[in-house]
Amino acid sequence: MFFNNQNRYQQNEYQKFLKIVGHLSNLFSESATPYLYYRIAEKIFCQAFEADDLSRSDVSADAKKMNIGIGLKTFLAGNYKTFQKVAEFGGDQSLYGDLSTHDKILKIAELRNSRIDFTQRLHALESSIYHCVIRDSGKFMIYEEQMQFIDTENIKNIKTNKGSISFDDGQEEYSFLTSKNTLTKRFVTEKIIYEFPIEILENPLDVLSQCLSSSNNSIISDEPLNQTIYLPLYGKKHIVYEKSGLNQWNARGRIRDPNEVYIPIPAIIHKKYPSFFPSRDKPFNLRLPNGKIMQSKICQDGGKALMSYSNRELGQWILRDVLRLREGELLTYEKLQILGVDSVRIDKIDHLTYEINFASIGSYDRFMGLNI
Repeated sequence: MFFNNQNRYQQNEYQKFLKIVGHLSNLFSESATPYLYYRIAEKIFCQAFEADDLSRSDVSADAKKMNIGIGLKTFLAGNYKTFQKVAEFGGDQSLYGDLSTHDKILKIAELRNSRIDFTQRLHALESSIYHCVIRDSGKFMIYEEQMQFIDTENIKNIKTNKGSISFDDGQEEYSFLTSKNTLTKRFVTEKIIYEFPIEILENPLDVLSQCLSSSNNSIISDEPLNQTIYLPLYGKKHIVYEKSGLNQWNARGRIRDPNEVYIPIPAIIHKKYPSFFPSRDKPFNLRLPNGKIMQSKICQDGGKALMSYSNRELGQWILRDVLRLREGELLTYEKLQILGVDSVRIDKIDHLTYEINFASIGSYDRFMGLNI
């Protein structure tokens, strides 16, 4: 689906990077099975295949190349039929917590499908797959499969177990872990598409020490790190106000375009990060998750609003293209909950270039150290 369609050089780079990390397994484990931390696996994949890293975007794909979304996973081979986590719904308990078992599973399935659909709209994807690095004694193996929507019309075999509810849709088997609010899926990984041996170094620290000594500390860089902040898509008390913010088009007074919106910037953001944004009304480039560039600005009293320079472009993207709201339909916090997002992450690339991505429920609160 993906790996076999990449050029030989990138395949070899991917294998090389994975081998390097696998060699160092004794730093973390004494097992004969090589160790691979999932965050490292994501970085390796994106570097080797020149893919866009979506792992910080809190969406159902961890990477994107061209129009394909890729969910990246690494886990032990086991019996080649293991359950692995595919989604978390800890922030959405209010939507399903009091429902019957059948209705709860139906809601979980709907939420899962909404998240996949949201990711594909947000990043202009035509399809999504899982790319898995399976770990077994002395080797890594590559396995891939389609990332399927749950067939809500054919959910059956719902069984309540201790701490979980299992079900299937005629194609895939799932288990919802009630204590962790986590959805898992059975991955049948018998059809391995590629594998290669991993030699685990007995004393990886000695090898690393030699490498660092020979580099004369040249790996240390004085380049500043990119800055990141989070902004809420709501007002106080987690309310999306009916006549401001993303519902600014509904404000009274002059006639407004149905796509006129802004993202609220709390005053405390300017206080804690005074040089993060350009000065009021100074244009800057805002790169969207789909790769497009939107000219934007900070405006209104106190710089409380992030808007597109055209006054309509931001609303067209966020309300119509991504959230799929009809003109005249109010955005509510519950609608954000269904998609699993209530904040945006803004990354500062340079003084006039920024990137925006949606962030999961509670991201702004966690960023500000608020109790949630």
